[in-house]
Amino acid sequence: MKLVSKFVACAALGVTSLGCLAQNSSTVRIIVPFAAGGPNDVVARLAAQYMAEPLGKTVIVENKPGATGAIGSQQAADAKPDGNTLLLASSSTMMAPIILKSVRFDPLKDFAPIDLIALDENLLVVNPSVPAKTVQDLIALARSKPGELNYSTSGQGSSYHLGTELFSSQTGIEMTHVPYKGTAPAVMGLLAGEVQVQFQAVSQAKQHIQAGKVVPLGIASGTRHDDYPDLPTIAEAANLPGFEFSTWMGLFAPAGTPDEELSKLRAALGKAAQNEEFQKRLKDLGMRPVSQQPGAIMTRIAGDLDKWGALVKSKGLEM
Repeated sequence: MKLVSKFVACAALGVTSLGCLAQNSSTVRIIVPFAAGGPNDVVARLAAQYMAEPLGKTVIVENKPGATGAIGSQQAADAKPDGNTLLLASSSTMMAPIILKSVRFDPLKDFAPIDLIALDENLLVVNPSVPAKTVQDLIALARSKPGELNYSTSGQGSSYHLGTELFSSQTGIEMTHVPYKGTAPAVMGLLAGEVQVQFQAVSQAKQHIQAGKVVPLGIASGTRHDDYPDLPTIAEAANLPGFEFSTWMGLFAPAGTPDEELSKLRAALGKAAQNEEFQKRLKDLGMRPVSQQPGAIMTRIAGDLDKWGALVKSKGLEM
């Protein structure tokens, strides 16, 4: 009844139901700083579905894409710290400040971690038109055509951008970066032949591999993936010991959110994560369910900032 009354009040004020609901104390909104359809969006909607009941609240998802996730992330950082606005952050969004000078938020100071949700490992894939069937084939092709191969990412400074630059740097090749506004558009760019190469999350690559629309060459993780046991890691295929980058995703609240509210949110996400259907849906996408203590999450972010910050400086990628 209260929710119906809220809709009536919103209509009377002439504002959108989504925006109005986001201001309601019985509603939690999860900001996804990327376009709909990508891994971040899928994980956020899954979390929203399974957290609603234990929270006893309506949980909605708002997509705020742009600037490699910086726009939506800043909105979350600036939100009232009352537990009703969360950010579905990833390794990409938290790296934005090291490459984009315009970013104002500090990943280590402006957010309070709830928990991680999923780990989405990355496959090196190419459009079927590319004459490469192995990682070494691609390296040889790129060396023969410096700058002629294009690769897509979800945006300037994203983990995909930095990971591809790390791969290029360590293999001595040069490819041209084509940034898109989100992971889903970047994938579509590869499928359409606008670009030839991409590091693509397993969750997104799976259906396209099955359909023969992309060709997987290797995986950017420390071990082979259960779904692709015959696909080598890039470390072994290209003789790059230690080469690894994956995309983690998790929920964060604005800094200053009361401990009581953080505890409620952690309990709700924890209950969701224990749900067998929740776990199955993540695994069906090719993701690994993960959980980490708040302190360990911040240590992870600090380590990522150091690792990728060094690459940004060495390659002159800051904008």
